[in-house]
Amino acid sequence: MIHTEAATLDEVIDQALNKAKQTNRQQLVSFVDYIEPIDPILFYAGAAVMGDTRHFWKSADEDFVMAGIGAAVRLASPKNDRFQDIQSQWKQLMEHAYRFDRYEQKGTGPVAMGGFSFDPFKESTDLWTAFESSQLEIPAYLLTKVGSDHYLTINAIIYPDDHKEQLKFQWQEAKTVLLQDKNHSFIAPEILEQTEIEPEAWKQMVKKATEDIEAGVVDKVVLAREMRLKFDENVDVAQVLQHLEDTQTNSYIFAFESDGVQFVGATPERLVKVENQNLLSTCLAGTIPRGETPEQDEQLGQELLTDEKNLEEHQFVVRMIRDAIESCSENVDIPASPVLYPLKNLQHLYTPVRARLKQGHTLLDVVSRLHPTPALGGLPQEEAIEYIREFEPLDRGWYAGPVGWFDSNQNGEFAVAIRSALIEKNRASLFSGCGIVKDSDPEMEYEETAIKFTPMLAVLGGA
Repeated sequence: MIHTEAATLDEVIDQALNKAKQTNRQQLVSFVDYIEPIDPILFYAGAAVMGDTRHFWKSADEDFVMAGIGAAVRLASPKNDRFQDIQSQWKQLMEHAYRFDRYEQKGTGPVAMGGFSFDPFKESTDLWTAFESSQLEIPAYLLTKVGSDHYLTINAIIYPDDHKEQLKFQWQEAKTVLLQDKNHSFIAPEILEQTEIEPEAWKQMVKKATEDIEAGVVDKVVLAREMRLKFDENVDVAQVLQHLEDTQTNSYIFAFESDGVQFVGATPERLVKVENQNLLSTCLAGTIPRGETPEQDEQLGQELLTDEKNLEEHQFVVRMIRDAIESCSENVDIPASPVLYPLKNLQHLYTPVRARLKQGHTLLDVVSRLHPTPALGGLPQEEAIEYIREFEPLDRGWYAGPVGWFDSNQNGEFAVAIRSALIEKNRASLFSGCGIVKDSDPEMEYEETAIKFTPMLAVLGGA
């Protein structure tokens, strides 16, 4: 990666074309500009007229938002060693990339946005045909909001035989469309059908899992299920994002598009964040509803903090995260006991894990060690994943997988894609899961998954 001083758009195109002709190879070029404030969701909504793929990311605990339009580059990998393969592709791409940027702000310049499936070895179905098991894109146009500052990045692959005036016209035309004043009307579609997929069979699967856990097959396994919605017209994903932003505080809000299908969610669960080599991971396991009054809310919270099953489940995850982090980090710091993490509909047990990423390790190294956590797969990890692969009929796809972003300055963040839905035109599939241990009650676990459907179901107009 070569950083340059400030340059005009003309100078950027000239330098990039000259380099492409000298080397006789294509060149990734990234140009970052400071722009007037624009609402990222309206930016995302207005870009629909361009017909390109769209991606969205909003941080859970800081004023940081990205909205990406189009794809300058797509990174994808087959099943084996997919995290290492994506990292290798990224490194090779950055070795021949030019970044024109006077601001050096995180989340600007070349940024890869996307995710990974929960289990690349699970037999896939038509549900997830549009998404590969690992897929990240560098948006052609990227809006980044950091606090009150807004930046627009143009990323492009330039070829030796490209024409300067054509490139200049294309970029300026796109900027005009994307940055014009937005006045988007949100119209909520009506749900025609709301169907839970075989709930009684799912309860029987939970019962079988408790028997297998008692027999020592696994210690814990997370089982998920699906709900399907059909609407009277196509879902406006920008409206869904707006509703999630309005209602789901302390959550990552995301949307990733592939071949016209959108994977959307509001997850409270960070997998890992790296900024200036400082690493932050999160253990978020153990769930109870919010109360209807402050007194009931506090009572439920205290119940969660003293509940043996939830505390055991939480400690499973803390130990696994610690072991994974220690292998590639130093100065690991973990509090002795969890605290409550409140959301609109639910509250969770929460333990932060902080460390310093060792030189030579990357964000994706950490992701590969952390995924899947016991909160999403189970324990022991390998046996639990094999159990899910064999007995869970659901094709999870990217549900419960790592989704997020990273940039060319080693910054990035991945969350666990729960509280999510796969949306295609006028249909949606919602996903929810819970951890099963030997004393789990199928009916209670069913009710827990019903509660976890709530965040996405509510913004889609369901009951």
